[in-house]
Amino acid sequence: MSASFDNLFSIKGKTALVTGGSRGIGEMIAAGFMAHGAKVYISSRKADACEATAKRLTEAYGGQCIALPADLSRLDGVESLAARIAERESQLDILVNNAGASWGAPLDEFPESGWDKVMDTNVKGVFFLTQKLLPQLRKAAAGDSPARVINIGSIDGLKSAIFDTFSYGASKAAVHHLTRFMAAHLTKERILFNAIAPGPFPTWMLSTGVGFGGATENVDWDRVGQRNPSGRVGTPQDIAGLAIFLSSRAGEFVVGQTIACDGGSVAAS
Repeated sequence: MSASFDNLFSIKGKTALVTGGSRGIGEMIAAGFMAHGAKVYISSRKADACEATAKRLTEAYGGQCIALPADLSRLDGVESLAARIAERESQLDILVNNAGASWGAPLDEFPESGWDKVMDTNVKGVFFLTQKLLPQLRKAAAGDSPARVINIGSIDGLKSAIFDTFSYGASKAAVHHLTRFMAAHLTKERILFNAIAPGPFPTWMLSTGVGFGGATENVDWDRVGQRNPSGRVGTPQDIAGLAIFLSSRAGEFVVGQTIACDGGSVAAS
């Protein structure tokens, strides 16, 4: 038998939605998708930031990056985003559920509001946005290639974090299991679910945790990376490369998995 390996990692011509795509890991994945020929929608809660990132990515990589702002911690925000996608696209090849929130507080003082905000965004929003976009995912799955859903978890859902982010770790563990649960229900419909559990990346969220105040540039990421077995933090190529693999023919037989993208943090824990 002679197998063809043409376009093994191609996502050219596919349509993707990346939530939380205005910055951080979401922006990195959106950039990688665009660089490889996908049409990308990005969503985030802040409209100005979402529009600015869409403009920046379009200028950098060409193609189409469309901003659709939405608050995915609320069901009406989820429904609004799904409706706007449905108005524009009959099918959606790739959904990246990346929008997330965190909250840090000492155990004895951890507030209900911090618990609810994180769970509503990180778990409830992931489930209901996927549910509302099933018609577009099913339409894509009826084509030559299965539809893909990539849920962005965290290594904090695989091991205990050093931060007092109790609801965040619990929410990401829930995302990992939800990924397996959805795969069990929808793989037969050719909608393939996987999760990525990122480790340290130069993002606003990690910056606030390590004392950089949210800054991602002109700060000492090398110092943060020294704690990692690989001796560095992640790069856009690291996270986008894994997302592209999972969205391409190369990743078609990988289903229901949570893959750590962490430079060895979990392995060394």
